[in-house]
Amino acid sequence: MSRTVFDCADPEVDPYRLMTSLIVPRPIAWISTISADGVGNLAPHSFFSVACASPPIVCFTSVGRKDTLANIIATQEFVVNVASEPMLHLINNSAASFEPVVDEAEVLGIEMEHSETTKVPRVAASPASLECALHSTQELGDSVHVLGRVLRFSIDADVLVAGRPQIDRLRPLSRLGGNEWGLAPVVVALERPIEPRDIAR
Repeated sequence: MSRTVFDCADPEVDPYRLMTSLIVPRPIAWISTISADGVGNLAPHSFFSVACASPPIVCFTSVGRKDTLANIIATQEFVVNVASEPMLHLINNSAASFEPVVDEAEVLGIEMEHSETTKVPRVAASPASLECALHSTQELGDSVHVLGRVLRFSIDADVLVAGRPQIDRLRPLSRLGGNEWGLAPVVVALERPIEPRDIAR
């Protein structure tokens, strides 16, 4: 196998481009917030994951100081809306660099509705939303890592089977490298081995 080595100390190397092409697929947090002045904001963030199981905490990274981050710091809350395939173009369009005084949902015609526990509205058409209170932030170079404690899950009953969300009904989008997006994947189910003797041969 022949390999090309990229040294991160080399100024000609772009680690961001390599990371976003190698660490794939990345789930999308379509985050809604409101500013201290009450202006809504809606933007996709693909550096998103689970940080803790108990208490339930999710995390995302803001690359640069964007409106989403400023609003969360000001109001201490946000909502993560599941980015679903039918809304692909709306989600992509909401990534444009709107001015802070502009409400992306309003401009793009995205219907919002009241959340259960926060003042921040959720995307009405999203199959699931996670209402979060800010837990903490950590500055990392040019980025800020944001952790939010999940206060309430709001899930469309149509995506639940025996109380559990089903991926074929959520149809989640993901980000890949460059301008590429991933659609809901082909799913393979495997029982996790408990003991070495359980390992399939």
